[in-house]
Amino acid sequence: MSAKQLIVIGGGAAGFFCAVNAARLNPGWKVILMEKSSKVLSKVKVSGGGRCNVTHQCDSISEMVKKYPRGGNFVKKAFHHFFTMDTIAWFKERGVELKAEADNRMFPVTDSSQTIIDCLIAELNRYEVELWMNTDVKEIEVNKDTDERKSNRFRLRSADGKIFEADAVCIACGGFPKISMFAWLQQLGHTIEEPVPSLFTFNMPGNPIVELMGVSVPDAQLRITGSKLSSSGPLLITHWGMSGPAVLKLSAWGARELAEKDYKFTVMLNWLPQFNENSFREELQYHRFELAAQKIGQKNPFQLPQRLWEYLLQQSDIKPDLRWADLPAKEQNKLIKNCCAQEHAVSGKTTFKEEFVTAGVYAYPK
Repeated sequence: MSAKQLIVIGGGAAGFFCAVNAARLNPGWKVILMEKSSKVLSKVKVSGGGRCNVTHQCDSISEMVKKYPRGGNFVKKAFHHFFTMDTIAWFKERGVELKAEADNRMFPVTDSSQTIIDCLIAELNRYEVELWMNTDVKEIEVNKDTDERKSNRFRLRSADGKIFEADAVCIACGGFPKISMFAWLQQLGHTIEEPVPSLFTFNMPGNPIVELMGVSVPDAQLRITGSKLSSSGPLLITHWGMSGPAVLKLSAWGARELAEKDYKFTVMLNWLPQFNENSFREELQYHRFELAAQKIGQKNPFQLPQRLWEYLLQQSDIKPDLRWADLPAKEQNKLIKNCCAQEHAVSGKTTFKEEFVTAGVYAYPK
């Protein structure tokens, strides 16, 4: 009797992890990993800036679930089977040590994504998983053969017309930008929600802030006006607008809402989240007294990047050679607003290397 066969579709991290563990835990099965392109693990290669953020340092399932914008109940059930601590142990058993950084992201100690790629490929070879490149699966159907031995197996058809059969299929191909591209899964009875991009950066055409490209702040607070969406964290100014963890997190949580707005909205930015407008006003009064004779533009007392400070002064109609003691009330109010509640128009998302994720859900019908 021939061995049972599992076909895993998708040569990314999920596909590799499924294939090697299925082969390890089911030595009697033949496991085939199919990838439609000529490359595997391409997103692993560039993730985390080429360092590969493997997992998150967190030993509480209830806390980890809170970090997921959607699908909390699903991942909660999955985490009870395999959680972050299991991930760390899995790689350690294979000679790959992970380290945690201040924000709890975990990377290989080598700071190289190639370490993770080499580990997964080694496991693929160790358990003799077959890797079929340039195999684009376009259709899956359940075999209803009258022969009971062949019934309820899966029949797959590739783009070049080849037919494959399997006793089990794992789909790990990632998301698609258009719902029409899920048709081959809908034919099996899956329910598909409209996919929308997640983890994208903000495009701000014509905004003078883009002249500060390259400037970053370690902690900023963002809020979408007219919405409950907000986030905080490191922020990076780019030549097209804004990026960085704070922006990416906000785009993930607001993926559907921002899509409904056609990516045209206003973001309110607090450059100094330790203050609100009232407390910042009090802080300015203190500095006006302590730094009375000093020029406002020479050195800011808030540890903001100098280029950003000069920009905020310019936006507040404050000349940098003005003394702190001579700061007029009108311009002071503008500075308070620009530091703690500056509004920026966003007109579109930017497709860039960070845009890895599609927000969408499909589930097998009951």
